[in-house]
Amino acid sequence: MDRRALLKALGLLGGALLLTPGRLPAAPPGAGPARHGEPFSYAALKGMARHFAGRPYHAHEKTLPKAIQALTWDHYQAIRYRPDHALWADLPGADFQVQFFHMGLNFTTPVKIHEVIDGEAHPVPYRTDQFDFSGTGVDAGQLPEGLGFAGFRLLHHSDWKRDVAAFLGASYFRATGASRQFGLSARGLAVNTALPEPEEFPEFTHFWFERTDHPDRVLVYAFLDSPSVTGAYRFTIERVDGDVIMDVDAALYPRQPIERLGVAPLTSMYQIGENSRRVAWDWRPEIHDSDGLALHTGGGEWLWRPLVNPPQLRFNSYSDNNPRGFGLLQRDQDFDHYQDDGVFYERRPSLWVEPRGDWGKGAVQLVEIPTLDETFDNIVAFWKPDQPVQPGQEYLFAYRLSWTGQPPRPSLARCVATRTGLGGVIGQVREYFSWRFVVDFRGGPLSDGGLPDDVEVVPVIDASAGRVEVTSARPLHQIDGYRAMFDVVPPEDDLTPINLRLFLKRKDNGEPLTETWIYQWSPPPLDQRDLRNPGHL
Repeated sequence: MDRRALLKALGLLGGALLLTPGRLPAAPPGAGPARHGEPFSYAALKGMARHFAGRPYHAHEKTLPKAIQALTWDHYQAIRYRPDHALWADLPGADFQVQFFHMGLNFTTPVKIHEVIDGEAHPVPYRTDQFDFSGTGVDAGQLPEGLGFAGFRLLHHSDWKRDVAAFLGASYFRATGASRQFGLSARGLAVNTALPEPEEFPEFTHFWFERTDHPDRVLVYAFLDSPSVTGAYRFTIERVDGDVIMDVDAALYPRQPIERLGVAPLTSMYQIGENSRRVAWDWRPEIHDSDGLALHTGGGEWLWRPLVNPPQLRFNSYSDNNPRGFGLLQRDQDFDHYQDDGVFYERRPSLWVEPRGDWGKGAVQLVEIPTLDETFDNIVAFWKPDQPVQPGQEYLFAYRLSWTGQPPRPSLARCVATRTGLGGVIGQVREYFSWRFVVDFRGGPLSDGGLPDDVEVVPVIDASAGRVEVTSARPLHQIDGYRAMFDVVPPEDDLTPINLRLFLKRKDNGEPLTETWIYQWSPPPLDQRDLRNPGHL
């Protein structure tokens, strides 16, 4: 991740909003606001972002004290924020509290923190006595005051010990569902992901927190900065039935043209699953934070794209006009499929993006990167608008992020499993190479009793290359749904990835019964197409 040096004085000339390190008062978070704050509003924040988009970019990274630089991961994790110093800890009946992360490891960009009260922003300064350094080897007395925070965690009154959301590193953030389990992450913005040039990682450099009169709701504002773009963000964060819902308003101001702007980017991990076992040497049968990309198109179609861990970087783009939603989901919530009693992958939340207003033409783009390790996030999905991104323009996006164990479901049957393996007919000699796809659908009209007994269900399959054969669709009562199977015989002279589409329909009237399953399969090289025929045949 590209990090940067400390910004010089950051201020809005001639305006009401002034943010400079020298103006931070020496008061702990719980001690109440300073007597006088600076006028603040989301409109003013947008004005600040627009203003700085017209000025040269200055890096934000800060050189840390040697004691902090030397911290191991375990020692960094041992730094604890003192709960009694949390923002709003001293307010009876507060629905939320805010604790802050210390700088260290890769987190070398300080973020400025403010509380908004009655339209005025009051700085929240860093102080060493806010943190417990026991067991870290760090002498707090040797650390400079005003070092700065790295990010924050948000706690809810339902459990003051476990955070429900956290913002840390560049513009990354994540939240929990009702299981209180973290999983995939979101970002404020993605810039030039999966291009030949290095990816740019915009950073949230300032945050403002504001309480609301609505129960279980808080406002968080953020200023985003990078060499290519500035941005003003407003997050309306709410706990609803245990899930975290974020309504996001983003105003973007490019400093320069951006080839690939990624709006509402999501970042996850997929190493091993039922359909992708390229690196299946771990004892656990599945390892992933998300198992598929779901799309609800502007035309009303529901698409499901199972994720893979590819042998090389894979990029897919799904064009749309005014999308209704997309997300990286963890549909498989069966512990037996993971057998992980340490991190409990079956509890990972799904993350659904629901645009507010018309986003126009563009594409949901999916990036899958090879990984050999579950600690590396190798999946990225985002919306890329078709309109060129040019400096001097304002780009407004509004959307809802739902961190949930129960993402939106189509009224049609949905895909619940994808499996692949060698094709052919059991007990017969294979004369040529083929690959089998087994896709399970459940729910909707395919549930028990949903279809008359005399209705025949047939698969509709499309392949961009090769030949499809051995097709079938039959009831599978064990899952209260149907199983579709087919083989793909790839061309012998072409290794180009093959795009596949599948859905089930009624044979009598052609009515679709399932969402559309989409997949991209890369045929193996000719010398790896082993037919594996047993010797007794």
